[in-house]
Amino acid sequence: MNNVQKQKRANKSLPFFFKDEFKVSFVIIFISVTLLISTFTFDIVPPILNRGIQPATFPKGLLFLIIILTSIVYYLSIKNPWKIKKKLPNSFFLTMISFVLFVVVSKTLDFFLAISFLSIFISFCWGERRVFYLIVVSIIFPIIVFIFFETILGLRFPPGIITNIYYQV
Repeated sequence: MNNVQKQKRANKSLPFFFKDEFKVSFVIIFISVTLLISTFTFDIVPPILNRGIQPATFPKGLLFLIIILTSIVYYLSIKNPWKIKKKLPNSFFLTMISFVLFVVVSKTLDFFLAISFLSIFISFCWGERRVFYLIVVSIIFPIIVFIFFETILGLRFPPGIITNIYYQV
């Protein structure tokens, strides 16, 4: 009889606020909302001094995007619960190492080149083996980042091998 009662209790799921998916999502959204609220205290830059968009606009957009993406991940985790793993995959550690290499390459060679290497390396580490797609990602992603920062935000990339060629032309 005791086994039946224990089994019935074991089958009951925890309330949603005790689940790991909710905890992680809640912390991310809480921090993002707190930071989003703080961006409303930023000063407005006069149009004559403004290069691109207002300084407070980019963090607001980025934090709003983080909140939306976290909500989507939480929704997907409800539909397909997370699997508990004892050990992180090797691709996780390779990704962390690639971020350190990104800093080294961007400081010594070129930021644009570092973005290209990072996009190829992370795509390869997480399972993409088709060379054509790796090359496309390594070319298109940095160009999109460059266009976004250069034209929309009005920010210049730090000097480097490729960016010096672009800025001299």
